[in-house]
Amino acid sequence: MIPALSLEQLRASIRQCLVRTCIQSLLFLGLVAAVGLGLNLVFLAAYLVCVCCSLQSSAVQTKHRHRCCITWTAVAAGLVCCAAVGVGFYGNSEANDGVYQLIYSLDNANHTFSGIDVLVSGTTQKMKVDLEQHLARLSEIFATRGDYLQTLKFMQQMAGNIIVQLAGVPVWTEVTKELTELVNQTGYVEYYRWLSYLLLFVLDLVLCLLACLGLAKSSRCLLASVLCCGVVALLLSWTSLAADTAVAVGTGDFCAAPDAFILNITEGQLRTEVTRYYLYCSQSASSPFQQALTVFQRSLTTMHIQVTGLLQFAVPLFPTAEKDLLRIQLLLNSSESSLHQLMAVLDCRGLHKDYLDALTGICYDGLEGLLYLGLFSLLAALAFSTMICMGPGAWKHFATRDRDYDDIDDDPFNPQARRIAAHNPPRGQLRSFCSYSSGLGSQTSLQPPAQTISNAPVSEYMNQAVLFSGNPRYENVPLIGRGSPPPTYSPSMRATYLSVADEHLRHYGNEFPA
Repeated sequence: MIPALSLEQLRASIRQCLVRTCIQSLLFLGLVAAVGLGLNLVFLAAYLVCVCCSLQSSAVQTKHRHRCCITWTAVAAGLVCCAAVGVGFYGNSEANDGVYQLIYSLDNANHTFSGIDVLVSGTTQKMKVDLEQHLARLSEIFATRGDYLQTLKFMQQMAGNIIVQLAGVPVWTEVTKELTELVNQTGYVEYYRWLSYLLLFVLDLVLCLLACLGLAKSSRCLLASVLCCGVVALLLSWTSLAADTAVAVGTGDFCAAPDAFILNITEGQLRTEVTRYYLYCSQSASSPFQQALTVFQRSLTTMHIQVTGLLQFAVPLFPTAEKDLLRIQLLLNSSESSLHQLMAVLDCRGLHKDYLDALTGICYDGLEGLLYLGLFSLLAALAFSTMICMGPGAWKHFATRDRDYDDIDDDPFNPQARRIAAHNPPRGQLRSFCSYSSGLGSQTSLQPPAQTISNAPVSEYMNQAVLFSGNPRYENVPLIGRGSPPPTYSPSMRATYLSVADEHLRHYGNEFPA
């Protein structure tokens, strides 16, 4: 025979089932993101293997097209990365604003609940302790007057009614404690979430800039570092996408029916009519505390009337009772002030406004921010996947260009050749320039280079800059024969050029036959 389950056990089992279903849904979403990451890595691995195994064409047009493809791919990846970071900044700011609006609303509600507890406990203390002490002293003073003692007993009954009515007001101590813990945990998690995404944005921008710098400088080391860090950034992008998706789905489930969720959470801790009163706050609905507050006010009014009568008729007969009666009157005045404050804080409009503000923060700004962060993760994954796919092509382009530069001769008009000549010492059989300086010794003691000199006129080999400094320099290969553009001169410069050339021809004619 199956034992019958109690209502509380049934509710507990339903809650456990709901929590288990929610956890399974979130794990399923995380698994989907993990599958997406796996497919992305498999695609990248297959692409890289195909690129590395393919043979590079040697045609110049193909090389030019390949270089243009790498350049435009890098530009597209950089633009997508910048767009992703921009979207991420906006989403991170929106999510942060929504969470802090939720925290602010919870703080306000927590302050309201704490105020209710303080007012209820303070008024109860006045009725139980302070009023009882004054009534006890007055009973001793009015011991000989039965009618006055009857009035004191009636006042004691009114105080008891107030205490009973205040006992019906919910005690929010546990709720306040839970809300305080929730606010602290939410603020702590949100701070590190916001900071983590900020660091991720900075990392993406730095990697994007380093990739562009590596392509501009043709640095293999920098490119390899960027590719390795790009794989890490890709993993982080998919991880953030999984986290954002799980949180967004959980938040969306809550925002789809927040009233039902709160009713289920507070069931067993608060009366359902109290929870509905604060959740809906309709003008037609009556307050569940209306009767208690009405009895409180009537009891205070009756006690005021009794104290006023005793001050008018009993004080002339018992002057020592005036002090206690006046203190009772002050106590009733302060209790009446507490009653008005309690009526204000128990009204549903304040807490309902905090509830709506919290929903606006988490269900609009927060959820919108999470969606934008998910879009950022997708764009960042796309950008870094593109960078990783571009890496092998750029690496091959660097290697091909280095081989092309190795074939370049010592052209003085080529900047790359000058850089090569500066870093690599010239070999004896391939000297490019021969300089002859009169300051180091006699000109006849200087030996000309042993290279073969062509029959072109010497004026075509002269360097313009050193001619005007008085130090002629000769090249062992004609400019025209090398395909390099000859220098251009004005008519006056050309006349000076030819005159100086003729003078040097006459001076060095024996050493450099034409």
